[in-house]
Amino acid sequence: MSTTHETLVQETHRHEGIGTMQLVSFRLAQEEYGVEITKVQEIILMGEITRVPQTPEYIKGLINLRSTVIPIVDLRLRFGLDRQEPTDETRIMVVNVGGKTIGIIVDAVSEVLRISKDQIAPPPPTVAGLGREYLTGLVKLENRLLILLDIDKILGEQETTAVESLLGAA
Repeated sequence: MSTTHETLVQETHRHEGIGTMQLVSFRLAQEEYGVEITKVQEIILMGEITRVPQTPEYIKGLINLRSTVIPIVDLRLRFGLDRQEPTDETRIMVVNVGGKTIGIIVDAVSEVLRISKDQIAPPPPTVAGLGREYLTGLVKLENRLLILLDIDKILGEQETTAVESLLGAA
C-alpha cells in the first residue's frame, strides 16, 4: 500500500512541475500583476530610501537590507503611471533580475497563487508599445485577469546600466 501512495505522490509532484507554476500577485494602480515566485526573494515594508542624484526618476535610490545595498525601482513610474505617495499597503518586492538583486515598489502585494499553465493566455496582438516586451501573458482567474510579467525584462539595457552604476557608487 505504501508503494502505491509513494507512486501517487511522485506522480502528483511530477504533474505539478510540468503543469503548474506559483505566482506572487501584486497591484499597481487598478491592475493586478503577477511574477513567478522563484524570482521573488522577499517582500518588505517601505522604509527609508537614500536618493541618488542623476538617476532616472523611476530609480528611487538605495536601501541597506541586512548589509546588502539594493537599488529600488518604482514600478509605477517605470510603467509610466501617475506618481503616488506610499500607503500602509505599499511594499518593496525584493527580486532577482538578470543575476542582480533589486527592489521594486508596488502598491500592494495580494497573494501567492498556484495556477496551471493552461490558464495563461498569450498577450493579445493589440497590446503594443512600451510594455509589450515584458508582458508574458494574461492569467485567467475566476472573475479577474492577472497580467503576467517577465521581471527579467522590466529593466532594459539603459536601466540595467543605471542600476549597475548605482551599485558601483555604493
